[in-house]
Amino acid sequence: MRLTFSKHTSVKEVSRQKKKARIRSKLTGTQERPRLCVFRSSKHLYAQVIDDATGTTLVAASTLDVDGLKNANKDTAAAIGKEIAKRAQAKNIKAVVFDRNGYLYHGRVKSLAEGAREAGLEF
Repeated sequence: MRLTFSKHTSVKEVSRQKKKARIRSKLTGTQERPRLCVFRSSKHLYAQVIDDATGTTLVAASTLDVDGLKNANKDTAAAIGKEIAKRAQAKNIKAVVFDRNGYLYHGRVKSLAEGAREAGLEF
């Protein structure tokens, strides 16, 4: 897979995109076990459960659509993890593959994963 970047893309973002490509080459979500993808920005945190076979988002949660969550800290990340697990279980999804999207498994990403595990999602 060839990656192209503009000359203004930061070194940090280029590094994350390369890691993301390496991870995604080995990781796919199926109908039985979809992919839980995490995206974090400086202000918000997003999580979605994706079926890669059909290319559809089955469930999504973020700090924008969950009431009472405004910032993107570790406590908020855990709450988003619990919310995505609750929504996934409502659609009868019990097990997922975790896609950290090139981010280190640390801080907000780790907190989201642990929150989802606590709420009953298996990965």
